[in-house]
Amino acid sequence: MQLPSDGVQFGHNARHMRMDTLVKLRWLAVAGQTATILVTDFVLGFSLNLASCLGLVAVLGAVNLLTTLLAPRHLRLSEFSASCFLIFDVLQLSALLYVTGGLQNPFAILILAPVTISAVSLRINHIASVVLVSAACVTLLCMAHQPLPWRGGESFSLPQLYQDGLWAAIIVSCLFISVYVSRVANEYRALSQALAAAELVLERENHLSRLDGLAAAAAHELGTPLATISLVTHELNRADVPEDIKEDLGLLEQEARRCRDILGKLTSLEEDDDEPFSRTRLGLLLEQIASPYQQGAAKIKIEMNGDGAEPHSDCSPAIIYGIGNFVDNATDFARTSVVIDANWDRERVAIVISDDGPGFPGELIDQLGEPYLVRPARRGGNVKDRAGLGLGVFIAKTLLERAGAEVLFSNGKNGGARISLTWSRARFEKPSV
Repeated sequence: MQLPSDGVQFGHNARHMRMDTLVKLRWLAVAGQTATILVTDFVLGFSLNLASCLGLVAVLGAVNLLTTLLAPRHLRLSEFSASCFLIFDVLQLSALLYVTGGLQNPFAILILAPVTISAVSLRINHIASVVLVSAACVTLLCMAHQPLPWRGGESFSLPQLYQDGLWAAIIVSCLFISVYVSRVANEYRALSQALAAAELVLERENHLSRLDGLAAAAAHELGTPLATISLVTHELNRADVPEDIKEDLGLLEQEARRCRDILGKLTSLEEDDDEPFSRTRLGLLLEQIASPYQQGAAKIKIEMNGDGAEPHSDCSPAIIYGIGNFVDNATDFARTSVVIDANWDRERVAIVISDDGPGFPGELIDQLGEPYLVRPARRGGNVKDRAGLGLGVFIAKTLLERAGAEVLFSNGKNGGARISLTWSRARFEKPSV
Protein backbone atom coordinates (compact mmCIF):
# COMPACT_ATOMS: atom_id res chain seq x y z
CA MET A 1 0.00 0.00 0.00
CA GLN A 2 1.36 3.40 -0.98
CA LEU A 3 0.79 5.88 1.76
CA PRO A 4 -0.67 9.21 0.85
CA SER A 5 1.68 12.08 0.51
CA ASP A 6 0.47 14.36 3.25
CA GLY A 7 2.29 17.23 4.73
CA VAL A 8 2.69 15.11 7.76
CA GLN A 9 5.80 12.99 7.94
CA PHE A 10 5.37 10.02 10.21
CA GLY A 11 8.15 9.63 12.72
CA HIS A 12 9.70 12.95 11.79
CA ASN A 13 9.78 14.06 15.46
CA ALA A 14 9.51 10.62 17.02
CA ARG A 15 13.11 10.79 18.35
CA HIS A 16 12.98 14.44 19.38
CA MET A 17 12.54 14.47 23.15
CA ARG A 18 10.46 17.19 24.76
CA MET A 19 12.41 19.54 26.96
CA ASP A 20 9.58 19.36 29.50
CA THR A 21 10.12 15.61 29.89
CA LEU A 22 13.83 15.96 30.69
CA VAL A 23 13.16 18.88 33.04
CA LYS A 24 10.63 16.88 35.05
CA LEU A 25 12.96 13.87 35.25
CA ARG A 26 15.74 16.14 36.48
CA TRP A 27 13.56 17.67 39.18
CA LEU A 28 12.79 14.12 40.29
CA ALA A 29 16.54 13.44 40.39
CA VAL A 30 17.16 16.63 42.39
CA ALA A 31 14.47 15.68 44.92
CA GLY A 32 15.71 12.08 45.18
CA GLN A 33 19.37 13.04 45.60
CA THR A 34 18.53 15.69 48.21
CA ALA A 35 16.33 13.33 50.21
CA THR A 36 18.94 10.55 50.08
CA ILE A 37 21.74 12.85 51.27
CA LEU A 38 19.71 14.27 54.15
CA VAL A 39 18.43 10.87 55.32
CA THR A 40 21.93 9.36 55.12
CA ASP A 41 23.48 12.17 57.14
CA PHE A 42 20.81 13.08 59.68
CA VAL A 43 18.84 9.86 60.09
CA LEU A 44 21.38 7.09 59.53
CA GLY A 45 24.21 9.11 61.04
CA PHE A 46 26.74 8.50 58.26
CA SER A 47 29.41 11.18 57.97
CA LEU A 48 28.92 12.76 54.55
CA ASN A 49 30.79 15.67 53.01
CA LEU A 50 27.49 17.52 53.17
CA ALA A 51 28.70 20.74 51.53
CA SER A 52 30.12 18.95 48.48
CA CYS A 53 27.07 16.71 48.07
CA LEU A 54 24.50 19.49 48.37
CA GLY A 55 26.65 21.72 46.16
CA LEU A 56 26.57 19.13 43.34
CA VAL A 57 22.81 18.74 43.73
CA ALA A 58 22.49 22.54 43.65
CA VAL A 59 24.39 22.64 40.35
CA LEU A 60 21.91 20.19 38.84
CA GLY A 61 18.99 22.19 40.23
CA ALA A 62 20.40 25.51 38.97
CA VAL A 63 20.96 24.16 35.46
CA ASN A 64 17.45 22.72 35.45
CA LEU A 65 15.95 26.00 36.67
CA LEU A 66 17.85 27.95 34.02
CA THR A 67 16.62 25.51 31.37
CA THR A 68 13.06 25.90 32.60
CA LEU A 69 13.22 29.70 32.41
CA LEU A 70 14.97 30.03 29.04
CA ALA A 71 13.59 27.14 26.99
CA PRO A 72 9.96 26.84 25.80
CA ARG A 73 8.07 24.16 27.68
CA HIS A 74 7.11 22.20 24.57
CA LEU A 75 10.44 22.56 22.80
CA ARG A 76 11.61 19.34 21.15
CA LEU A 77 15.34 18.85 21.43
CA SER A 78 17.50 17.65 18.59
CA GLU A 79 19.19 14.32 19.21
CA PHE A 80 22.55 16.04 19.68
CA SER A 81 21.10 18.41 22.30
CA ALA A 82 19.34 15.57 24.11
CA SER A 83 22.55 13.51 24.21
CA CYS A 84 24.41 16.52 25.66
CA PHE A 85 21.77 16.86 28.39
CA LEU A 86 22.07 13.16 29.25
CA ILE A 87 25.87 13.30 29.28
CA PHE A 88 25.68 16.21 31.73
CA ASP A 89 23.43 14.09 33.96
CA VAL A 90 25.97 11.25 33.85
CA LEU A 91 28.80 13.62 34.80
CA GLN A 92 26.83 15.17 37.68
CA LEU A 93 25.86 11.78 39.09
CA SER A 94 29.44 10.53 38.70
CA ALA A 95 30.76 13.55 40.62
CA LEU A 96 28.25 12.87 43.40
CA LEU A 97 29.27 9.19 43.50
CA TYR A 98 32.95 10.22 43.64
CA VAL A 99 32.47 12.00 46.98
CA THR A 100 30.26 9.22 48.37
CA GLY A 101 32.27 6.05 47.83
CA GLY A 102 32.37 5.49 44.08
CA LEU A 103 31.09 2.09 42.92
CA GLN A 104 30.79 0.97 46.54
CA ASN A 105 27.79 3.28 46.82
CA PRO A 106 24.62 1.23 46.17
CA PHE A 107 23.18 4.11 44.16
CA ALA A 108 25.91 3.70 41.52
CA ILE A 109 23.35 1.63 39.59
CA LEU A 110 21.49 4.87 38.81
CA ILE A 111 24.12 5.67 36.19
CA LEU A 112 22.14 3.29 33.95
CA ALA A 113 19.18 5.71 33.91
CA PRO A 114 20.59 8.17 31.32
CA VAL A 115 21.77 5.21 29.23
CA THR A 116 18.25 3.78 29.23
CA ILE A 117 16.68 7.12 28.26
CA SER A 118 19.14 7.52 25.40
CA ALA A 119 18.46 3.96 24.20
CA VAL A 120 14.73 4.68 24.04
CA SER A 121 14.94 8.07 22.34
CA LEU A 122 18.13 8.45 20.31
CA ARG A 123 19.89 6.92 17.33
CA ILE A 124 22.83 4.59 17.67
CA ASN A 125 25.57 7.22 17.30
CA HIS A 126 24.14 9.37 20.08
CA ILE A 127 23.47 6.30 22.23
CA ALA A 128 27.12 5.33 21.78
CA SER A 129 28.29 8.75 23.00
CA VAL A 130 26.23 8.45 26.21
CA VAL A 131 27.42 4.86 26.76
CA LEU A 132 31.08 5.79 26.21
CA VAL A 133 30.92 8.69 28.67
CA SER A 134 29.14 6.48 31.20
CA ALA A 135 31.75 3.72 30.79
CA ALA A 136 34.59 6.23 31.20
CA CYS A 137 33.03 7.65 34.38
CA VAL A 138 32.43 4.17 35.84
CA THR A 139 36.05 3.25 35.10
CA LEU A 140 37.36 6.38 36.82
CA LEU A 141 35.08 5.76 39.82
CA CYS A 142 36.48 2.25 40.09
CA MET A 143 40.05 3.57 40.11
CA ALA A 144 39.64 6.65 42.31
CA HIS A 145 36.99 7.84 44.76
CA GLN A 146 36.60 9.14 48.27
CA PRO A 147 35.82 6.67 51.09
CA LEU A 148 32.31 5.32 51.44
CA PRO A 149 30.52 7.34 54.18
CA TRP A 150 30.14 5.32 57.38
CA ARG A 151 29.42 5.82 61.03
CA GLY A 152 31.91 7.88 63.02
CA GLY A 153 35.01 6.00 64.06
CA GLU A 154 34.31 3.13 61.65
CA SER A 155 35.22 2.50 58.02
CA PHE A 156 33.99 0.13 55.37
CA SER A 157 35.57 -0.83 52.06
CA LEU A 158 34.66 -3.57 49.59
CA PRO A 159 37.45 -5.80 48.25
CA GLN A 160 38.96 -4.52 45.02
CA LEU A 161 37.98 -7.71 43.21
CA TYR A 162 34.35 -7.11 44.15
CA GLN A 163 34.60 -3.51 42.97
CA ASP A 164 36.02 -4.76 39.68
CA GLY A 165 33.03 -7.07 39.42
CA LEU A 166 30.67 -4.11 39.96
CA TRP A 167 32.54 -2.19 37.27
CA ALA A 168 32.16 -5.08 34.82
CA ALA A 169 28.47 -5.53 35.69
CA ILE A 170 27.67 -1.86 35.07
CA ILE A 171 29.63 -1.78 31.80
CA VAL A 172 27.90 -4.92 30.53
CA SER A 173 24.53 -3.53 31.65
CA CYS A 174 25.17 -0.33 29.72
CA LEU A 175 25.94 -2.28 26.55
CA PHE A 176 23.03 -4.69 27.00
CA ILE A 177 20.50 -1.94 27.71
CA SER A 178 21.69 0.23 24.82
CA VAL A 179 21.27 -2.65 22.34
CA TYR A 180 18.20 -4.38 23.75
CA VAL A 181 16.13 -1.33 24.67
CA SER A 182 16.96 0.55 21.46
CA ARG A 183 15.96 -2.49 19.38
CA VAL A 184 12.63 -2.86 21.19
CA ALA A 185 11.99 0.91 21.01
CA ASN A 186 12.71 0.97 17.26
CA GLU A 187 10.30 -1.90 16.63
CA TYR A 188 7.61 -0.21 18.72
CA ARG A 189 8.22 3.10 16.96
CA ALA A 190 7.95 1.48 13.53
CA LEU A 191 4.74 -0.30 14.52
CA SER A 192 3.24 2.91 15.92
CA GLN A 193 4.08 4.83 12.74
CA ALA A 194 2.55 2.09 10.57
CA LEU A 195 -0.62 2.07 12.68
CA ALA A 196 -0.82 5.87 12.53
CA ALA A 197 -0.44 5.79 8.75
CA ALA A 198 -3.09 3.08 8.44
CA GLU A 199 -5.47 5.06 10.67
CA LEU A 200 -4.97 8.15 8.50
CA VAL A 201 -5.67 6.21 5.32
CA LEU A 202 -8.78 4.61 6.82
CA GLU A 203 -9.99 7.95 8.15
CA ARG A 204 -9.58 9.63 4.79
CA GLU A 205 -11.29 6.78 2.96
CA ASN A 206 -14.12 6.94 5.49
CA HIS A 207 -14.49 10.69 4.96
CA LEU A 208 -14.58 10.24 1.20
CA SER A 209 -17.07 7.37 1.39
CA ARG A 210 -19.39 9.54 3.47
CA LEU A 211 -19.00 12.40 1.03
CA ASP A 212 -19.85 10.07 -1.88
CA GLY A 213 -23.12 9.22 -0.14
CA LEU A 214 -23.80 12.89 0.60
CA ALA A 215 -23.17 13.76 -3.04
CA ALA A 216 -25.65 11.14 -4.22
CA ALA A 217 -28.23 12.33 -1.69
CA ALA A 218 -27.67 15.97 -2.69
CA ALA A 219 -28.07 15.12 -6.37
CA HIS A 220 -31.33 13.32 -5.62
CA GLU A 221 -32.73 16.02 -3.34
CA LEU A 222 -31.70 18.96 -5.52
CA GLY A 223 -32.82 17.41 -8.77
CA THR A 224 -36.48 18.35 -8.30
CA PRO A 225 -36.01 22.02 -7.28
CA LEU A 226 -33.49 22.52 -10.08
CA ALA A 227 -35.95 21.06 -12.56
CA THR A 228 -38.63 23.39 -11.23
CA ILE A 229 -36.31 26.41 -11.57
CA SER A 230 -35.49 25.38 -15.15
CA LEU A 231 -39.18 24.98 -16.01
CA VAL A 232 -40.21 28.34 -14.50
CA THR A 233 -37.37 30.24 -16.16
CA HIS A 234 -38.16 28.57 -19.49
CA GLU A 235 -41.82 29.58 -19.26
CA LEU A 236 -40.99 33.12 -18.20
CA ASN A 237 -38.55 33.36 -21.07
CA ARG A 238 -41.40 32.60 -23.47
CA ALA A 239 -43.61 35.29 -21.92
CA ASP A 240 -43.68 38.93 -22.97
CA VAL A 241 -40.95 40.35 -20.70
CA PRO A 242 -38.33 43.06 -21.28
CA GLU A 243 -35.22 42.02 -23.18
CA ASP A 244 -32.81 42.64 -20.27
CA ILE A 245 -34.91 40.37 -18.04
CA LYS A 246 -34.88 37.68 -20.76
CA GLU A 247 -31.08 37.76 -20.69
CA ASP A 248 -31.13 37.25 -16.93
CA LEU A 249 -33.63 34.41 -17.26
CA GLY A 250 -31.44 32.74 -19.87
CA LEU A 251 -28.43 33.00 -17.60
CA LEU A 252 -30.44 31.58 -14.69
CA GLU A 253 -31.56 28.62 -16.80
CA GLN A 254 -28.00 28.03 -17.98
CA GLU A 255 -26.67 28.03 -14.42
CA ALA A 256 -29.42 25.64 -13.30
CA ARG A 257 -28.36 23.20 -16.05
CA ARG A 258 -24.76 23.56 -14.94
CA CYS A 259 -25.75 22.72 -11.35
CA ARG A 260 -27.49 19.57 -12.57
CA ASP A 261 -24.41 18.60 -14.61
CA ILE A 262 -22.14 19.08 -11.58
CA LEU A 263 -24.41 16.97 -9.38
CA GLY A 264 -24.46 14.32 -12.09
CA LYS A 265 -20.65 14.22 -12.09
CA LEU A 266 -20.54 13.88 -8.30
CA THR A 267 -22.76 10.82 -8.40
CA SER A 268 -20.65 9.17 -11.09
CA LEU A 269 -17.12 9.72 -9.77
CA GLU A 270 -16.69 6.01 -9.03
CA GLU A 271 -18.15 4.73 -12.31
CA ASP A 272 -15.88 3.23 -14.93
CA ASP A 273 -15.93 4.86 -18.32
CA ASP A 274 -15.55 2.20 -20.98
CA GLU A 275 -16.52 4.26 -24.01
CA PRO A 276 -14.13 3.62 -26.93
CA PHE A 277 -13.36 7.34 -27.46
CA SER A 278 -12.90 8.29 -23.83
CA ARG A 279 -9.10 8.49 -24.08
CA THR A 280 -7.57 11.85 -24.92
CA ARG A 281 -4.22 13.57 -25.14
CA LEU A 282 -2.87 15.34 -22.07
CA GLY A 283 -3.08 18.75 -23.72
CA LEU A 284 -6.72 18.31 -24.70
CA LEU A 285 -7.52 16.98 -21.24
CA LEU A 286 -6.04 20.09 -19.62
CA GLU A 287 -7.89 22.36 -22.04
CA GLN A 288 -11.13 20.55 -21.21
CA ILE A 289 -10.49 20.98 -17.48
CA ALA A 290 -9.50 24.65 -17.77
CA SER A 291 -12.31 25.64 -20.15
CA PRO A 292 -15.02 26.34 -17.51
CA TYR A 293 -12.68 28.74 -15.67
CA GLN A 294 -11.44 30.74 -18.65
CA GLN A 295 -14.14 33.40 -18.22
CA GLY A 296 -12.70 34.67 -14.94
CA ALA A 297 -10.45 37.66 -14.40
CA ALA A 298 -7.32 35.50 -14.34
CA LYS A 299 -5.95 34.23 -17.64
CA ILE A 300 -5.17 30.50 -17.73
CA LYS A 301 -2.08 29.51 -19.70
CA ILE A 302 -1.26 25.88 -20.52
CA GLU A 303 2.37 25.02 -21.21
CA MET A 304 3.37 21.66 -22.66
CA ASN A 305 6.92 20.35 -22.56
CA GLY A 306 7.84 16.71 -22.78
CA ASP A 307 10.24 14.08 -24.01
CA GLY A 308 8.67 11.66 -26.48
CA ALA A 309 5.07 11.12 -27.45
CA GLU A 310 2.43 13.08 -25.57
CA PRO A 311 0.74 10.85 -22.96
CA HIS A 312 -2.90 9.82 -23.32
CA SER A 313 -5.26 9.12 -20.47
CA ASP A 314 -8.81 8.04 -19.78
CA CYS A 315 -11.09 10.96 -18.99
CA SER A 316 -11.15 9.81 -15.40
CA PRO A 317 -13.74 11.76 -13.36
CA ALA A 318 -11.33 11.72 -10.42
CA ILE A 319 -8.55 13.37 -12.44
CA ILE A 320 -10.91 15.87 -14.07
CA TYR A 321 -12.53 16.83 -10.76
CA GLY A 322 -9.25 16.89 -8.81
CA ILE A 323 -7.28 19.04 -11.26
CA GLY A 324 -10.36 21.19 -11.89
CA ASN A 325 -10.71 21.91 -8.18
CA PHE A 326 -7.10 23.08 -7.97
CA VAL A 327 -7.47 25.22 -11.12
CA ASP A 328 -10.66 26.73 -9.69
CA ASN A 329 -8.88 27.64 -6.44
CA ALA A 330 -5.95 29.10 -8.41
CA THR A 331 -8.22 31.36 -10.47
CA ASP A 332 -9.96 32.50 -7.28
CA PHE A 333 -6.77 33.85 -5.77
CA ALA A 334 -4.65 34.72 -8.80
CA ARG A 335 -4.07 38.39 -9.58
CA THR A 336 -3.69 38.11 -13.34
CA SER A 337 -2.69 34.61 -14.46
CA VAL A 338 -2.68 30.90 -13.74
CA VAL A 339 -0.13 28.61 -15.38
CA ILE A 340 -0.69 24.88 -15.91
CA ASP A 341 2.72 23.42 -16.76
CA ALA A 342 2.72 19.83 -18.04
CA ASN A 343 5.94 17.84 -18.37
CA TRP A 344 6.48 14.20 -19.26
CA ASP A 345 9.04 11.64 -20.26
CA ARG A 346 9.01 7.87 -20.62
CA GLU A 347 8.76 7.28 -16.88
CA ARG A 348 6.67 10.06 -15.39
CA VAL A 349 4.02 12.70 -16.00
CA ALA A 350 4.03 15.92 -13.98
CA ILE A 351 1.53 18.76 -13.85
CA VAL A 352 2.27 21.95 -11.92
CA ILE A 353 -0.54 24.45 -11.26
CA SER A 354 0.74 27.85 -10.14
CA ASP A 355 -0.71 31.32 -9.79
CA ASP A 356 0.56 34.82 -9.11
CA GLY A 357 -1.60 35.32 -6.03
CA PRO A 358 -0.57 35.66 -2.37
CA GLY A 359 0.23 31.95 -1.96
CA PHE A 360 -0.79 29.52 0.73
CA PRO A 361 -0.80 30.77 4.36
CA GLY A 362 2.50 29.79 5.92
CA GLU A 363 0.86 28.58 9.12
CA LEU A 364 -1.48 26.22 7.23
CA ILE A 365 0.59 24.94 4.32
CA ASP A 366 1.62 21.76 6.15
CA GLN A 367 -2.04 20.99 6.95
CA LEU A 368 -3.39 21.27 3.40
CA GLY A 369 -5.14 18.10 2.36
CA GLU A 370 -6.85 17.59 5.70
CA PRO A 371 -10.67 17.92 5.79
CA TYR A 372 -12.49 20.84 7.38
CA LEU A 373 -9.40 23.01 7.69
CA VAL A 374 -10.39 26.47 8.96
CA ARG A 375 -8.45 29.48 7.76
CA PRO A 376 -8.87 33.27 7.80
CA ALA A 377 -11.64 34.57 5.58
CA ARG A 378 -9.25 35.47 2.76
CA ARG A 379 -6.05 33.88 1.55
CA GLY A 380 -4.82 37.18 0.27
CA GLY A 381 -7.88 39.36 0.33
CA ASN A 382 -8.38 39.78 -3.40
CA VAL A 383 -11.29 37.70 -4.72
CA LYS A 384 -13.58 35.47 -2.69
CA ASP A 385 -14.47 35.46 0.98
CA ARG A 386 -14.66 31.88 2.21
CA ALA A 387 -14.88 30.71 5.79
CA GLY A 388 -12.71 27.66 5.32
CA LEU A 389 -10.26 25.92 3.06
CA GLY A 390 -9.82 22.20 3.24
CA LEU A 391 -12.81 20.07 2.31
CA GLY A 392 -12.56 20.67 -1.45
CA VAL A 393 -8.78 20.29 -1.38
CA PHE A 394 -9.14 17.13 0.71
CA ILE A 395 -11.57 15.58 -1.81
CA ALA A 396 -9.43 16.57 -4.81
CA LYS A 397 -6.22 15.35 -3.20
CA THR A 398 -7.71 12.02 -2.17
CA LEU A 399 -9.23 11.41 -5.60
CA LEU A 400 -5.95 12.22 -7.36
CA GLU A 401 -4.03 9.94 -5.00
CA ARG A 402 -6.51 7.18 -5.78
CA ALA A 403 -5.55 7.77 -9.41
CA GLY A 404 -1.86 7.30 -8.53
CA ALA A 405 -0.76 10.93 -8.20
CA GLU A 406 1.64 12.36 -5.65
CA VAL A 407 0.30 15.75 -4.55
CA LEU A 408 2.58 18.42 -3.05
CA PHE A 409 1.65 21.94 -1.93
CA SER A 410 4.15 24.78 -1.79
CA ASN A 411 4.65 28.47 -2.52
CA GLY A 412 6.65 29.71 -5.49
CA LYS A 413 9.97 31.49 -5.08
CA ASN A 414 8.40 34.72 -6.35
CA GLY A 415 5.14 34.22 -4.47
CA GLY A 416 1.93 32.52 -5.47
CA ALA A 417 0.60 29.06 -4.72
CA ARG A 418 2.09 26.01 -6.40
CA ILE A 419 0.56 22.53 -6.58
CA SER A 420 2.64 19.70 -8.05
CA LEU A 421 1.00 16.51 -9.33
CA THR A 422 3.23 13.61 -10.33
CA TRP A 423 2.30 10.20 -11.77
CA SER A 424 4.26 7.33 -13.14
CA ARG A 425 3.47 7.37 -16.85
CA ALA A 426 2.00 3.87 -16.80
CA ARG A 427 -0.36 4.79 -13.97
CA PHE A 428 -1.40 8.08 -15.58
CA GLU A 429 -2.28 6.39 -18.83
CA LYS A 430 -4.32 3.81 -16.93
CA PRO A 431 -5.42 5.32 -13.59
CA SER A 432 -7.82 2.46 -12.77
CA VAL A 433 -9.85 4.58 -10.36
